[in-house]
Amino acid sequence: MKCAVVQFPGSNCDMDAVKAINHAIGESADIVWHTVASLEAYDLIILPGGFAYGDYLRAGAIARFSAVMEAVAREADRGKWVMGICNGFQVLTEGGLLPGALRRNESLQFRSEIATLEVVNAETAFTRHYRAGETIRIPIAHGEGNYYADEQTLLRMRERGQIIFRYAREHNPNGSVDDIAGVINERGNVLGMMPHPERAVHERLGSADGARLFTSIFESWREAYAKR
Repeated sequence: MKCAVVQFPGSNCDMDAVKAINHAIGESADIVWHTVASLEAYDLIILPGGFAYGDYLRAGAIARFSAVMEAVAREADRGKWVMGICNGFQVLTEGGLLPGALRRNESLQFRSEIATLEVVNAETAFTRHYRAGETIRIPIAHGEGNYYADEQTLLRMRERGQIIFRYAREHNPNGSVDDIAGVINERGNVLGMMPHPERAVHERLGSADGARLFTSIFESWREAYAKR
C-alpha cells in the first residue's frame, strides 16, 4: 500500500503519521509537499495535525487552497482513502470534503490530554478492527476541535452512519455537538477526526488503540487490491 502524508507549512505531526504507519502495518510513507499537483500513485492520503499556514483566519482556511487539495479531492472522488487528523480534519471540512465545521473549543482553552472515545460505527474501512460501542483511549491536542453541524445535517449523518467516534458521555473536551470526535463522508472513504491515532500505536505512548485504525485501512486495501 502506498501512503502519502501531506506536509503544509506549519504541519508538525507529519513524521508521527509516517512512523505510526510503519509501526502499525510495516509500510513506509512518503512526505508530500503541499505544492504537489498529483497524488495518483497513492492508496492512502493523510492530512496530519499541526497549524497549516499558522491557522491564520481560522484553522484550515488557507490550507484548503493549496495545490495539493485539488489532488486530494480528485483522489477522494476516485474512491481512494483519505484521513484528516486534527488540523487535517479542519482542512477537510474547510475544503468541503466532509460535512460540518470546527470551531474554537467551548472553554477557549487548548486541550492536550488522553480522551476516551466511543466507537459508534465499526463497519467502515477505517474501523473494522474495532467493535461498535467499544471505548478506546486516544490523545487530543487542539484549540479548535469543537465540531458543529446543523440539525438537518446531523440527522442525515446519523441515518447514514457517518458519525464514527464520539467522546465518552460527560467527557466532551471541546463542546462538540453530539459529542462528535470523528466523521466520514457519505461514500465512506474520507475520515476526519480530532484525536490523534498516530500518537496511540504502542502502549509505551499510553495507548495502542490507534493502531487498529491503520490496520483496518490496510486490510481494507488488501481486500480491494485482491479484487482488481
